[in-house]
Amino acid sequence: MNRLVLLLGGNIGDRNAVFNSAINEIIVALGVIHTTSSLFETEAWGFEAENLFLNQVIVVNTTKSAKDCLDISQCIEKKLGRLRHKKKYSSRVIDIDILFYNSEIINTPTLEIPHPRIKERNFVLQPLNEIMPDFLHPVLNKKISTLTNECADNCKVHKIVC
Repeated sequence: MNRLVLLLGGNIGDRNAVFNSAINEIIVALGVIHTTSSLFETEAWGFEAENLFLNQVIVVNTTKSAKDCLDISQCIEKKLGRLRHKKKYSSRVIDIDILFYNSEIINTPTLEIPHPRIKERNFVLQPLNEIMPDFLHPVLNKKISTLTNECADNCKVHKIVC
């Protein structure tokens, strides 16, 4: 069994409904969800956006390969209405990023794991730190809690308390 760590993000439409649909699709296509972070509302990173983003980290137990996980997550995004734009950063209905796959380091033309910008983004680190603070980043050899404390990103990240 492989441990797949995903980040869900989106700022268009009914974010909660889209996240619920994404989670249901992930369960069917990838495997059992082991852990989920709280939901976090965040400012856009790298561009100006009208709406705040919703972000959540989920950990999935999967038998799929990392490449299959990428292909499946992109299919889920498309099914839920994700449109890819030429601009690198833009508003979106849903984004599913692979943050980690076990503790593997994968560098191919289409897939880089761990996600290369984890350490730069509070909207990733805050939910990660909530559920796996002691996980050791396999490239940086630092705990998620340490990366969170060292992060210079000052975009606002607010935990949603239900």
